[in-house]
Amino acid sequence: MRDRIRLPAGLCLRPWEPSDAPVVLEAFTEPVMERQADAPITTTEDAEQWIQRRRTQWRQEVAYSFAVTDSTNGTDVALGGVAVTSLNLRHATGWISYWTTAAARGKGVATHGCRALAHWCFADLALFRLELGHRTDNPASCRVALAAGFTTEGLQRQKLDYHGIRYDVETHARLATDPQPQ
Repeated sequence: MRDRIRLPAGLCLRPWEPSDAPVVLEAFTEPVMERQADAPITTTEDAEQWIQRRRTQWRQEVAYSFAVTDSTNGTDVALGGVAVTSLNLRHATGWISYWTTAAARGKGVATHGCRALAHWCFADLALFRLELGHRTDNPASCRVALAAGFTTEGLQRQKLDYHGIRYDVETHARLATDPQPQ
């Protein structure tokens, strides 16, 4: 893997680094984000462990998670993340996820990151089909999926349960043979 993948608008993808812990902590303590992590992140140590799990998954080749960073001013600050998980090499499939910090929302960070991740998955991992899902009450995530070239495929009724409330999930997919998004 190249050290960094350059994206439009001065963004880049790179593997998560221990120095990203403050950004991870800030992002996942937001009420809208707290349930998006695989474990609660309420301390710097939690954030460091989250990063370490991402790095371990990479080494084990079971998942690949990238920070989407702003490299325009030389600071390389993480603005969000994109990942491919649930890899099935037999069928050449993977599950895509993405998130951004509050300050980066609405600026194309997730869309550019998701597009670049899809390209990397098709070119470097030889995957053929990428899937993702979002709650139907999250139109911003739907806009990212569509702008990144993912086609809507269906609805999973009441799939997620958060605090006793059931949420529908809309599913999307992108194939290696699909046209590049504009």
